[in-house]
Amino acid sequence: MPIRAVTAARKALRVVARPVRRAQGRGGRGPGGLVVEPYRGYGSPDEIFLIGRVFRQSAGIPGEDPESLRAQWRDVRRRIARRKVAGAAILARFGGAETRVLTDRDGYFRVHLHPQSLPEGDGPWHVVDLLLEADPVIPAQGSVYIPPRESGFVVVSDIDDTVMRTGVANKLKMLWRLFVEDAASRVAFPGAAALYRALHVGASGHAGNPMLYVSRAPWGLYEMLTEFFRRHGIPAGPVLFLREWGLSWTHPLPRRAKDHKRALIDHMLALYPALPFVLIGDSGQHDPEVYAQLVAENPGRVKAVYIRNVSRNAARSEEIVKLAEAVAATGSSLVLAADSVAIARHAAGLGLIRDEAVAAVADEHAGSDAPAPFADTVHLSPPPGPIGEAAETVLAPDVIAAISAEGPVPPTVVVTPRVEADQASVTRV
Repeated sequence: MPIRAVTAARKALRVVARPVRRAQGRGGRGPGGLVVEPYRGYGSPDEIFLIGRVFRQSAGIPGEDPESLRAQWRDVRRRIARRKVAGAAILARFGGAETRVLTDRDGYFRVHLHPQSLPEGDGPWHVVDLLLEADPVIPAQGSVYIPPRESGFVVVSDIDDTVMRTGVANKLKMLWRLFVEDAASRVAFPGAAALYRALHVGASGHAGNPMLYVSRAPWGLYEMLTEFFRRHGIPAGPVLFLREWGLSWTHPLPRRAKDHKRALIDHMLALYPALPFVLIGDSGQHDPEVYAQLVAENPGRVKAVYIRNVSRNAARSEEIVKLAEAVAATGSSLVLAADSVAIARHAAGLGLIRDEAVAAVADEHAGSDAPAPFADTVHLSPPPGPIGEAAETVLAPDVIAAISAEGPVPPTVVVTPRVEADQASVTRV
């Protein structure tokens, strides 16, 4: 086997085995037993949210080198043999408040706390103390992101086909792309990492804008996504998966991803009432429909909607047109683009990121094997009219034409709010 493939296989094994070795409880490298696996959470000074899971895990071998190939294979087998624990009691403490929750039938627990105060000097990431009520008790720690005062907006982004290429739900394919192909342009979309770093720090360079990610993948891919973010320098943030979020005895089957996503973003809008939002998604799934409803029902809350154009399917045109109309009618902006550079340019124009960040995104894109950004941009705006009224369908023909345009990369479509002057709604630059 080639040396490169062996090295990649070792890296992949290490990532797959990591949850077992990092487990907090009695199932790490020592005796087997109950373990706690908290995931990154989020919140505000008034309330926090954190999700995690409790497993029963077989014992490791004390004193064994955890980096040895034998140990890593054993840890993979231990992960496969993990058993979820239902009905386990978790005591969570944070900021002078505490709550006791039980794991559901799949072993998940959900913490919702109203802190009395925030810990001093802990940065935007804050530690949440967890205690699994067992005999003996098992202490663990989770973390939540609370935006600093300097934050200017909240970013809610899809992951699949938005930050990274399709394949996130396939573990073997994702591992292959992460460690065997080993090329940023083949895993992350070119320029996406630089764009997200720029959005996180904002125009000031130190805003610490919260980055909240949603994915259709199962929780079992959490560690792989964490490794993907680390390898590409994408700002870490809570990752909320749509398949298993919200399961309960009254809703034993997962709701549609579309419903989950809508509920999650509605919740975030309520959690951060003083901050505007930037929504990022792709044209291939439910994002246009979900975002159109959110923008229409929350006028003034969404500064911009960025849709990565990954499909020229004519069937998607209607929903993207609806999104464009809703965005224009409520005073927001929409960018439909196949590359990150166009999104960065628009974000800089809105003052969301620094001007020099556009060059960083362009440099990252240029270092990939992706086609050069398309030079043609279609600017659209509905005829003058009161903000809040539905935009007229004059946008539709031009949006559809741009989506179905021939060439290696479709043109960028920028939809801006209604204008005061009576001018043509379409210009090309």
